[in-house]
Amino acid sequence: MDVTQPAASALSPASAPAAERAKRPKIASDFETFLRMLTVQMQNQDPLNPLQSSEFAVQLATFSGVEQQVRTNDLLSTLATTLSLGGLAQITPWVGLDARAPTAAEFSGQPIDVFPGPLPADKSASLVVRDASGKELQRLPLDPAEGPVQWAGTDADGQPFPPGNYSFFVEVEENGQPVETYQAQVYTRIAEVRLEGERPVAVFRNGEAVPADKITALRSPSG
Repeated sequence: MDVTQPAASALSPASAPAAERAKRPKIASDFETFLRMLTVQMQNQDPLNPLQSSEFAVQLATFSGVEQQVRTNDLLSTLATTLSLGGLAQITPWVGLDARAPTAAEFSGQPIDVFPGPLPADKSASLVVRDASGKELQRLPLDPAEGPVQWAGTDADGQPFPPGNYSFFVEVEENGQPVETYQAQVYTRIAEVRLEGERPVAVFRNGEAVPADKITALRSPSG
């Protein structure tokens, strides 16, 4: 009767020590190398002029300090990653919601609510509408007392603009000269959340990614 030998274990006795050494942190390997070098140094020192014990102590203390710093850096890196993942978990439920953020809005014939933010009362401001290519389509005056405004999506003749993504910028002027320009906020559907580096971001259906801390409001999908 043929007997099939069991598959070799993942770590044979001969390979186990090597595998264990490979698993050790690099700092441990460096420490073993340092000790071997220190031993060789002691064995081959000049018997007529031996190294002082204080010199060995200084070398050991120096290496120990470096070792602790490396371990501290590793712990901080792990902590940063954990906090980032925790932040991502917190915004995961946002997927599918409409978020108010400085991003482009999807226009399909319905008016769009635009949130220009607080406007200076002593300066004039305009709402600049741009298409997906960045071309300026409209420039509308803003009243500081109005607050949010509604963009109808029509040109000067009352004709609707074609469906697509449109961005809204607030341009503040003083004495006819622009002094500040920033993107106004609109509601857009969140399609995805992810980490970019260690920062959680929301990705909208238009493809734009906005840091989570730039989102100022959430609401149920409007359609």
